[in-house]
Amino acid sequence: MNGLCYWEIPSRNAAKSAAFYSKLFGWKMTPSGKDYMMFSVKGGMGGGIQKVPKAPGQGVMVYIEVKDIPVTLKKVVKLGGKVLRPKTEIGSDWGYWAAFKDPGGCTSVCLWSRR
Repeated sequence: MNGLCYWEIPSRNAAKSAAFYSKLFGWKMTPSGKDYMMFSVKGGMGGGIQKVPKAPGQGVMVYIEVKDIPVTLKKVVKLGGKVLRPKTEIGSDWGYWAAFKDPGGCTSVCLWSRR
């Protein structure tokens, strides 16, 4: 109870963002209405992609665990996304993080890896 149960990604183009995340992470997408896509994550918590008229300011930072941050960032660029922060050490043995923007143009999503 009171734990994180769902998360939403704002996008100016929900279909474009859905295709991007499906190819990047293998998430299963399901349309839900005209401007909304729901996604499910194998072994994890799913969420939705909501079409918005303009990019919101920075909101909640979401971190997705990946095996290899540089490999994932190369895939981000190949799929039309933009790297906002390259692999950066967190310190105190917390691992590494990076950030990118998807091609829908609204959301900054972070990556995390132990190595």
